[in-house]
This record gives sequence, structure tokens and C-alpha cells, in this order.
Amino acid sequence: MGRMIGKAPCEGRIDVLTSVVFGCSRAQAARAVAEGRVFVNETCVKKTSLWVQADATIAMNVPDIRESPLAKEDIPIQILYQDEDLAVVVKPSGMVVHPAAGHESGTLVNALLFALEDLSGIGGMKRPGIVHRLDKDTSGLLLVAKNDSAHLALSRQLKERQMDKFYLAVVQGHMKEEAGVITAPIARSCRDRKKMAVEPEGREALTEWALLENMKGCALLDVKIHTGRTHQIRVHMRHIQHPLLGDALYGVKSGLQAPRLMLHAYAIAFAHPRTGERMSLIAPPPEAFTLPFCKWRENRSSSLRYPDILQLKGHDHESMMDNTLSNQDRM
Repeated sequence: MGRMIGKAPCEGRIDVLTSVVFGCSRAQAARAVAEGRVFVNETCVKKTSLWVQADATIAMNVPDIRESPLAKEDIPIQILYQDEDLAVVVKPSGMVVHPAAGHESGTLVNALLFALEDLSGIGGMKRPGIVHRLDKDTSGLLLVAKNDSAHLALSRQLKERQMDKFYLAVVQGHMKEEAGVITAPIARSCRDRKKMAVEPEGREALTEWALLENMKGCALLDVKIHTGRTHQIRVHMRHIQHPLLGDALYGVKSGLQAPRLMLHAYAIAFAHPRTGERMSLIAPPPEAFTLPFCKWRENRSSSLRYPDILQLKGHDHESMMDNTLSNQDRM
């Protein structure tokens, strides 16, 4: 078990100060407090709302993942990139990111423990290496930290909005505008605790979207999120009356039906935590995603308009998508 120590720069809540002092997300800090891994002046604290005075000594214990009780499971996962500090993996739709009630095995974390030798312990025993999450039914790119310093650096980029995350989404109905920005705040729903919702008292949430193509009863969008609220894209698209197809929680039963949630995290850009080099990685959507919307295209003979990021230097991802789509367009 490692330990990080710092000084409170000002007075405030322990979860907020822990996040500030160690550079982790507030959610990670709150989880560390709840797990009894945070100390103020050598006293263990377990209330995230505890008020701490300026200059107090704050310590956070970081578990050694080699002692993790979680099972290492030989589950095939695609590792798009890895080095001594991080890995970028492609999560399939239907896979839970980390163990939780009802999902103690078969998760991405179980697969990572088998596939990678080192993982950061900042997120706790049940979330080793996990810098950010994707919903169970969302596919695509996910960043994994192999050591604590990399984890803190990547979390800081997320917190300071220096990391770019892009998604492909298929939504219900036609979009009347070419692009838009949604700024509605998001919080836990007062009516259904399983859901998130747009609420006046919610946390700031910013989603930017651009229309790629209107299709038969639906539209293909390029989406960039500037904040990372739970279910953000799904809630925001529902808010503007264009819910994602295949969304069992926020979607509608009428209209087009999809075999899966039509949301894929196709690109991520960030600064390498050790070198500072800007990195951009892309994962074209799987066939399970492209096959349905190719059938919905109104003009299959025309070329599909791709997001600008697919033209990134050094990546021939447009041709990769073309190869994926070519046979399906003829159906």
C-alpha cells in the first residue's frame, strides 16, 4: 500500500481538497474517503462532507493492485496501444467496465488484470487503472493507467478539459440543424434513481454535436463531450427529443429499433503523461454498429461523410471505415 501526502491549500470539504491536492477526480477522491483511505492529520476520515482547515495534512493510501482480490480472467480484449505508462483498449458493447453488484466477473477490469502486468491503484481495488468509464452498452476507446503518476496526470487532463473524446451516435429522427451545443445541467433523476436527468440544480454538462447524415427516421452524429457526466450523451440527446437508438433506459419504444445502443467512442486525444506528446487514437465502429445504420441510409450510393478527426495525419481510418461499410452498403 503506497501513500501520498500533501497540504490543504485552503479550507474546504475533504473530497474536494483531496481532489485538488492529489490531482484525481472528485469521484475518485470521494471513493477513497468512503473506503477509509484518506487521512487528515493522521486521522482516518470517512465523511466526504467533512470540513478541513487550510494547511491540514492530507494523506491518501493507494492500494497495491498486485494484492487485488479480483479474479484475472482470460477474456479477449483489443489493446490498440500500450507502453510503460498507459494502455488504450477497445471495449465491446455489453461489457461492464469494473466489478459491481451483479457483475463480479466478466468485466473489463478482470480482463485487464490478466492482460496487463501493471495497473494504477488510484481508483481503488475494484477499479484498477480505470481513468474514465464507458456505459456497459457503449463500445469504443477507453484509457487505462499502468501506474499512479500516469493516472494522476491523465485524471488532471480530464478535470481541466484537456482531453478530447469523440463519439459516433445514431439518434431518433432527423436533425434540422447542421450542428449544435447542449449545455443543460445533469443530476440524478428525482423520479427514477436508476436514471440521470436534466435538472436545474445539476452539475454543468456540455455536449457538442455535428450532423454527419440524416437517414430513414434517424440521424448519424459526431459528438464531442466537454464534461464527463454519467450517461451525458444519452441524457442530452433525450433532452432535445432525439434519443439514441437502442437505448433501453432513455430511448422510445416507437420508431426504429436497433440491436444495440448506437453509441461508439471512436476517438480520444490527450497528452502523454510522461512525454507530454499529444496522442490521438481512433477505433472505427464495429460491424454490429455499422450494419444497422447502413440499412437506414437513404442514399447508399453516396459516400458517407466522416468526422474530420478521421483524417488525422498518420491514420488511414477513413479507408478502414470504407472497408467496413463497403459490403454492407450493397445490401
